[in-house]
Amino acid sequence: MAFVTDKEVLKPGLIIFRRADVDHRNWYCRVKLPKADRYKTVSLKTSDINAARELAFDQDSDVRFRLKHDVPVFNHPFRTVAQEYLATQEARAKRGEISKERPKKLKAVIEGALEDYVGSTQVHLIGDELWIGYPAWRRENGAGRNKRNGVREISAEKAAELDARDAAGRARAMEARGFRQFRPPAAAAPTESRAVAFISDATIRFEMSIFGAVMNYAIKKRYVAASQRFDDRPKLKTMRRDEFTLEEYRHLHTVGRSWVKAAPRPSSTWYRTVAYNFILIMCNTGMRPSEAKNLRWRDITSAADREGQELVVMFVQGKGKSRKLVAPKSVGDYFERIREATRKYRRDAAKAKKAKDDEGAKAPDVVFRPEDRVFTTVTGQPAKSLYQALIEDLLIKAKLREGASGVPRSTYCFRHTYATFRLAEGVDVYFLAEQMGTSVKMIEEHYGHVNTVKHADLVLQGMHSWEPDAAVGEVAAEDTKAERTPRAKARTAQPGGKLRRRNG
Repeated sequence: MAFVTDKEVLKPGLIIFRRADVDHRNWYCRVKLPKADRYKTVSLKTSDINAARELAFDQDSDVRFRLKHDVPVFNHPFRTVAQEYLATQEARAKRGEISKERPKKLKAVIEGALEDYVGSTQVHLIGDELWIGYPAWRRENGAGRNKRNGVREISAEKAAELDARDAAGRARAMEARGFRQFRPPAAAAPTESRAVAFISDATIRFEMSIFGAVMNYAIKKRYVAASQRFDDRPKLKTMRRDEFTLEEYRHLHTVGRSWVKAAPRPSSTWYRTVAYNFILIMCNTGMRPSEAKNLRWRDITSAADREGQELVVMFVQGKGKSRKLVAPKSVGDYFERIREATRKYRRDAAKAKKAKDDEGAKAPDVVFRPEDRVFTTVTGQPAKSLYQALIEDLLIKAKLREGASGVPRSTYCFRHTYATFRLAEGVDVYFLAEQMGTSVKMIEEHYGHVNTVKHADLVLQGMHSWEPDAAVGEVAAEDTKAERTPRAKARTAQPGGKLRRRNG
């Protein structure tokens, strides 16, 4: 090493030296790890050679103690370990073990909130205090999107910081998409304080899962002791997922049909037709948006159940997994509407382009290749946003943009709607979990409220002003109340019994 000067060997595997590439005259020591071709270099922070020798022997003893007691020898800042972990996840994504979008989400959290919180902290110094304190820190240093989580007042300086961060994020997003910026980012916030929404517990839970994954990776690499595994997270709220009620779903149907008819241009008609049928397909299959993006025409086939009824079978892929799901024949009709709308639009467009002056020109045939994506743009490219802006426009028109909890609805709400409707119809939770590609636990956690309504007869049994409704043909109208009571009690023990409110 050319920069090493005044080198002195204290014993085999232990030297002290000065550096020629720095301005100060402090000493450094280098310790060789026994039975390994690795070295640890430490700044002794003293220019006194006698003190340097003593400190070097102390470092040598410390290294041997760490090796003997299985304590990590080298120190690593959290950001370095996090980047190593991120590299392993990017490699997994290339191998197809996880989705390609997963590393992007990890990177956003690692280089965002976690970098601000513990980026420069040595990973071996991260303990329970930093782990447990993350939710409080995150709420005080971030701004959420939905006021449902509550709001807090922030200073002018904090407002300016958040605005600058948002502007920088928009600039990076525009640059990544190839857009040129003709105006500088928005100016900082005014000098007065303002309120911002709290970060949601769902966001904090997701970020802490990544925080914990990085620490587990550090344990695996022996950068930290096994005692720094953080499996227990602070208690956080689980937000109920929004869905459409049956009345809202019917209203969305009604508004959607008129919305399609009101399209001002042929391209708008095509987009609205596809978006409208996309909603119907999602609400009747329970697909994830990522699975819909990957869906191709070859993945859709027809079949029949044991009773001979027609159904649609779909092979879907997303989140690094694949499965088959079934849907009623009506879903096949929705797909056919998309085909027909695409045929008509492309045929008319090609005819208009090819033969403007020849009214008798024959329209070219539109061929759907098996490998073509189902949900595309008007030019045939994969629809990356899955008609997000169009769906938002329809929901606003139908006055259904926000759910009961005040949160703006997203494409994922159609999946929640499917799960809610299926559970309300009495579908077994195990079969529903298989159909939706999730776990029984996940369905029970997020859709437990459906069971309360489904089994209302059991929940409300014995309450004043409620009584079971007799089965059709089971009790004659002239039966007395005393005669009906035993039968009524028997029916309340059966799931799915109906209730009616007693007048008066």
